Amino acid sequence: MKSLLYLVSAMLLSQMTIAQVANKKEVNMQNKEVISRLYDEAMNKRNTALLPELISAAYDGPNFKQVVTGLIEAFPDAQWVVKDVVAEGNKVVVFQQFQGTHRGTFQHIPATGRRVASDGVVAYELKDGKVIHSETLTNRLGFLQELGVLPKELIGTPDNVIFIDKFIVPATATNEFLERVKINRDLIKTLPGFIRDAAYSRTDNEGNLIFVTVAVWANKAAFEQARETVQVAYKKEGFDMPEMLKRLDITIDRGVYKELLAQ
Repeated sequence: MKSLLYLVSAMLLSQMTIAQVANKKEVNMQNKEVISRLYDEAMNKRNTALLPELISAAYDGPNFKQVVTGLIEAFPDAQWVVKDVVAEGNKVVVFQQFQGTHRGTFQHIPATGRRVASDGVVAYELKDGKVIHSETLTNRLGFLQELGVLPKELIGTPDNVIFIDKFIVPATATNEFLERVKINRDLIKTLPGFIRDAAYSRTDNEGNLIFVTVAVWANKAAFEQARETVQVAYKKEGFDMPEMLKRLDITIDRGVYKELLAQ
């Protein structure tokens, strides 16, 4: 009799285990399908009307739609490329790569025209078929370096070329001068070999603006190519730098420097 009870119990436990495994697999598949629709349809195909079906009203992160639309506005050709997906219970982990061209302001960073391909990992938590929580890990440093906000080489190299301009600008010419500086700085940030730039200013005792710009280039070849590209852009625009400097009575001291690296 006991042997029969043991046998029946074992059979029941076995059936329960099989059912649990099957149910677990079904839940995993359902959750992966939700995330697949999130990427394929809502994000990559811009069908954000689907988001209420995929993101719970109880989602505890920043407004998901605003985050996605903000990225799309800054990177109009944005695509989230899914490299791999792992599901376990109510968790789905996505290994992704964000790709896009920086055409609009993003997190106070003006458009650079640069294309980025940034890898990341996102862990989603789901309940009742909808996302209730997510955590994202991205290569923020690499992302900013691709945008040109930070240099790819954080430590200078002997090949770097540092181009420094010092301007003395009369107070009456300040507005026009600064508008031109912005155009020039936006342009050089899109050019090959650009590493970083900076600008510094003060006002002297006579009210003149003392303005210094520093642009760092990867090497001499990149610097020379950038100079040629800038001149072509000036010609196309019909802009004459010497004429502007003379007309506004701006004096300039410029030169090419090498960084003194730590020994």
